Amino acid sequence: MHRLLLTSLLIFYFNSGWAGEDKYSEVGATFNGTICVDADTGMVLSESTADRLGHPASVTKLMTLLLILEDARDQQLNLNSLVKINKEAAQTGGSQVWLAADEEFTVKDLLYALMLRSANDAAVALALTRAPTVKEFVERMNTRAKELGMANTRFVSPHGLTYGAGPHDTTTARDLAKLCVQLTTLKDAFTFSSCKEFNFRPGLKSTQLTNHNHLLNSYPGCDGFKTGWTVAANASIVTTARNNNHRVIAVVLGCDSPSGAKIAQRVRDQIAGKLMTKGFEKLAVYDAEKAKLLALTQRDAPRGKVATTPPPKKSDSEEKTEEKGWLEGLFAF
Repeated sequence: MHRLLLTSLLIFYFNSGWAGEDKYSEVGATFNGTICVDADTGMVLSESTADRLGHPASVTKLMTLLLILEDARDQQLNLNSLVKINKEAAQTGGSQVWLAADEEFTVKDLLYALMLRSANDAAVALALTRAPTVKEFVERMNTRAKELGMANTRFVSPHGLTYGAGPHDTTTARDLAKLCVQLTTLKDAFTFSSCKEFNFRPGLKSTQLTNHNHLLNSYPGCDGFKTGWTVAANASIVTTARNNNHRVIAVVLGCDSPSGAKIAQRVRDQIAGKLMTKGFEKLAVYDAEKAKLLALTQRDAPRGKVATTPPPKKSDSEEKTEEKGWLEGLFAF
């Protein structure tokens, strides 16, 4: 009975526009798509053209991060293992930490470079630890995307740095949310995505890394994930925050502004922050209505029946897992 009432509550909210489109028009900015989801259930809290194709730029690196961390989780890789840099990685352009051939770094250090500096050379070095060629690693990325239900995603690189007419890495806001729901299941992901500064290559050639995600400093509870920008892709972000018992994930894909790239990046961050705030507000309303419904069912329960032995009480983790399971089935995105 409780589950039926909660299902009815969710259907009511969704049919009355609770997760409807959110529109933004700051300084004339446009975007390919946005979405905000509950990280624990995948429930969509808001979306706007979330299935429109766009180019993720360096947000692509989140799939590289996912594969490396899943390999570490499955004991196929040790994050403290040394990686010897080859010429292919050293010659990668764009944002980088200036890796040189024959230098050695741990996988962990390269992940910090990947997430804080958005280092393309680190992305190639990491890819080559898990596949004979970058092309074969990208094939792994696309295979994993399919497994996660990212039906409109096609990766062509481990880093998102593409030029001119492409080909470009292609995805949607909804697909990126699916990727990051999976990332939240890996605790190590937050080790790298929440880190604000890191001293890479200590010594005379030290490189101080600063995280490009400004919401880490300005949005309460924010601890990830990644920003991206190229001329071809415009400005994107996937970010997440925790507030009390909830975690939300917000995606802004392909934000552009007539005022230029810096303004587009600023507006992108503003939109992402608003998406997370609205997401938390909607979850708070849901929690309040859920509590009211449960109180009503308890008040209206039949009285005077012969007491029976109650079933064994489930642990909090068992109850959360059960609720997550039926919610995912109802509102899978």
